[in-house]
Amino acid sequence: MKLKTLAAALMITAGIPLAAQATDLEVTHWWTSGGEAAAVAEFAKAFNAGGDKWVDGAIAGSGGVARPIIISRIIGGDPMGATQLNHGRQAEELVEAGLMLDLTEIAEAEGWRDIVNPVRLLDGCTVDGKIYCVPVNIHSPQWLWLSHAAYEKAGVAVPSNWDEFVAAAPKLREAGIVPLAMGQQSWQTQLAFDTMMVAVGGTDLFMSILADADAEAAASAKATEVFEAYAAARELSDGSNVQDWNQATNMVITGKAGGQIMGDWAQGEFQVANQVAGVDYTCLPGLGVNEVIATGGDAFYFPKNDDPEITAAQKRMASQMISKEVQVAFNLKKGSLPIRGDVDLSAANDCMKKGLKILASGNILPDGVNVQSADTQGQIQDLMVEFWNDTDITAADAQERYVAIIEDAD
Repeated sequence: MKLKTLAAALMITAGIPLAAQATDLEVTHWWTSGGEAAAVAEFAKAFNAGGDKWVDGAIAGSGGVARPIIISRIIGGDPMGATQLNHGRQAEELVEAGLMLDLTEIAEAEGWRDIVNPVRLLDGCTVDGKIYCVPVNIHSPQWLWLSHAAYEKAGVAVPSNWDEFVAAAPKLREAGIVPLAMGQQSWQTQLAFDTMMVAVGGTDLFMSILADADAEAAASAKATEVFEAYAAARELSDGSNVQDWNQATNMVITGKAGGQIMGDWAQGEFQVANQVAGVDYTCLPGLGVNEVIATGGDAFYFPKNDDPEITAAQKRMASQMISKEVQVAFNLKKGSLPIRGDVDLSAANDCMKKGLKILASGNILPDGVNVQSADTQGQIQDLMVEFWNDTDITAADAQERYVAIIEDAD
């Protein structure tokens, strides 16, 4: 079935009116790497095939760069038609100010609560019982990506867990390979810290700190082990002189680095480079120590406007994004897991299948953006990037500052 015919069938099935005329909708997002661009193009194709026009408003840089721009435009009265944000607390003030479109009617008509898995992703879009965003994927940060070429050059076996990764690092150095690729954006260093907390400290420690803001847990001996492991890991990244996460991923792809701690969105970069999971690279959820994934991800919000045609187009886009066909097409390119459990993922690669298996087992955690405020997240990110780049800061110093942040977390 041609894409345009398919999109029309989807909207008729969902009870959503087809576009009476093409409506332009500006969509802001921060998906600009090769893999991300290939994925977001699937959304654009589906929207355009339905008779509307996707006007791409990509913002170069990370979410930390894009979010203030997005929020400033919405507050300043220059809203886009749709925008990427992370579901959770990032948009709650915009929702409370009445600036976001209520999607409850369409969500109930299409049974989103019955198809979104885990349902907490939809809860992250819900404020006072009303739904304000459409979750589009499940992204987990707890992965270690390993280059087969790098380990072959170093003459050592590809590690199967974090301890083996650390043990192999000297051989990589001897071969002129950076053991651990790491970009210089603060969210990357926080991601690595949280991932190591789950692997080294365990899920109970992670949840006590993340969900309960338990300062005593943050000051515990188990947490000290995490900070000491993190301090040791930063030495492995010496020589990783890149800024963006996808540049660090490229070091793994090209064999210049042994591995990278990064979310499952890294898969998109390996796919664009025509690398095959299990052949050219290995992925270890939970660093191969604790196979668990956090169910964070991305969602799209639709700022309110006074034009009924734009509002209708916004609802059509929301419906398309959560449809079976678009969910499969988008997530296979993105490397993330679909938010629907009723789709055909026979084309998934080995890494995605690992994630799906963990998701089915229920060994999942919430993501930090779902439970911590943007202010708390920002403070932790600032601390972690400073700790990672300043070797004069000891593990004990960093832990003391971290405990203070958790004590005041909101």
